[in-house]
Amino acid sequence: MCGIVGVLGKHEVAPILVEALKRLEYRGYDSAGIATVNNGVLDRRRAVGKLVNLSDELVHNPLAGKSGIGHTRWATHGAPTVINAHPHKAGPVAVVHNGIVENFRELREMLATKGYKFVTETDTETVALLAQSFVDAGKSPVDAANATIDALTGAFALCFLFDGQDDLLIAARKGSPLAIGHGDGEMFVGSDAIALAPMTDQVTYLEEGDRAILTRTSVEIFDESGAQVQRTRREIKIDATRIEKAGHKHYMSKEIFEQPTVISEALNYYMSADGASLILPEPGIDFTKYDRIVMVACGTAFYACFTAKYWFEQIAKVPVEVDIASEFRYREAPISPRTLAIYVSQSGETADTLAALRYTAGKAETIITVTNSSESSMARESDMSLPILAGVEVGVASTKAFSCQLTVLLMLALKAAQDRGVLSEDEIKTQLSALRSLPGLLNLALDQSSAISDVSALLAESSDVLFLGRGAMYPLALEGALKLKEISYIHAEGYASGELKHGPIALVDQNTPIIVLAPRDKLFEKTVSNMQEVMARGGKVLLISDEQGLKEAGDGVWQTIQMPTVPDALAPILYAVPAQLLAYHTAVAKGTDVDQPRNLAKSVTVE
Repeated sequence: MCGIVGVLGKHEVAPILVEALKRLEYRGYDSAGIATVNNGVLDRRRAVGKLVNLSDELVHNPLAGKSGIGHTRWATHGAPTVINAHPHKAGPVAVVHNGIVENFRELREMLATKGYKFVTETDTETVALLAQSFVDAGKSPVDAANATIDALTGAFALCFLFDGQDDLLIAARKGSPLAIGHGDGEMFVGSDAIALAPMTDQVTYLEEGDRAILTRTSVEIFDESGAQVQRTRREIKIDATRIEKAGHKHYMSKEIFEQPTVISEALNYYMSADGASLILPEPGIDFTKYDRIVMVACGTAFYACFTAKYWFEQIAKVPVEVDIASEFRYREAPISPRTLAIYVSQSGETADTLAALRYTAGKAETIITVTNSSESSMARESDMSLPILAGVEVGVASTKAFSCQLTVLLMLALKAAQDRGVLSEDEIKTQLSALRSLPGLLNLALDQSSAISDVSALLAESSDVLFLGRGAMYPLALEGALKLKEISYIHAEGYASGELKHGPIALVDQNTPIIVLAPRDKLFEKTVSNMQEVMARGGKVLLISDEQGLKEAGDGVWQTIQMPTVPDALAPILYAVPAQLLAYHTAVAKGTDVDQPRNLAKSVTVE
């Protein structure tokens, strides 16, 4: 979602801010801006659209100064216009903000009675005007910022810059992540370590409710109660924050093709050196303690959970409930004491999922987080965090993070089966041996990229596409449809194959491609039967299967994509590749913005 950066530097800060904001583009945004203090004077520049527009604005209207803040905005309150873009400025105060101020209307009415005038539609302008009102009342910048933060209700990350104060930034975090970067006579603020990586490898993550007062040589952090606290300074690995396309046209393409490598790293992390046993981080987990599992996530991570439900129930024989995070908390789901709660999020900061996790705290026996960020709020607030080790994922449409989530969840299901005595040691070794073959199988699937590109050129002419799958391929059909609609803007829906005749078959005609995900497994014949129903009504079937499956499917199939033969449990991970490549190549054929699709954000940090 929105990105924040702040710099108290030694050099002209405008180009540094813009470069840092570029590293936050992956979060999704529709406008951008910066503010600086130069010779004591606070000024700003803003632009709608991509950062190149802000860069153009800065060429024509340069902004000097060695202290500044910057922001990429994903619109919530108010349209994406220059007036609504951050930073928001009110008198001597400029502020950038991630999140939502829930009581901004009440604050707005109060400020209006005092004569303060609003020019934007945003909740953030309220923050700036409120801070101005406290300065006008005689408060110092630090006291004005604190009084402002005290008055706010909602979720936010904030960074304040004041006129006449070229050695002061004030930052606050409540619900949205924020990090402090330490330099040599310089200090930095960023939404995450990725933004700060070119400037420093020393980072302090603010905890929930923290506020920080920064100068070039110091940082004071205060917790929610107002007590001064020390937070751990961590060294970040620069390689882990490197953002490059490595010869690919788009980040999404690069990340799709990285999947064999990152999954290999995940397998090495969770398996013993001989590959014969599973190793979980401390404190470990004993699945005999639980009667049920609750899995909660949003978007693509929800489909990873939905897939894992099949694994946990079929392999480990443990009942699983899967829920969308935005629904889970508000339906007040009862949590029995012998419940294991698993939360999945690429960023570990997804607002709905984090809120659901907090709802479960104190109710479930154990909370596990599966995330790509070991320093995230979700990781810190769970009993155990399992890293997926996907590395930085820039493309808004998740690819390698999804397959790494699946891989980690499958290994967790195998651990459950082992603990509960459902699989013997020899059977576990057989399953792990199959898992070790996964990177090679993924490479074979990636070899089909050119053939998939040819098929995608035909899909690009469609306005509607259906995805079908049975068993664990049903969640993958949902994920494939999500990927296609996310980046190509083609309407797509995923269905369980057996549900086709209960309504969706009414959509089938000669203009509607139906993508069938069907490895040759125990459900294959039933899937082929559903496929025949489609073809009998003129539907164009694109069948994705292995060699034997394609042979047995018979004539009449519109297009085919051949996958290698794979053990049943691994099929959802392998078949994610053609689903991702179909979406990618279709989007390229349509000329859409693959890495930053319209209206979407990488990390959704508001409810």
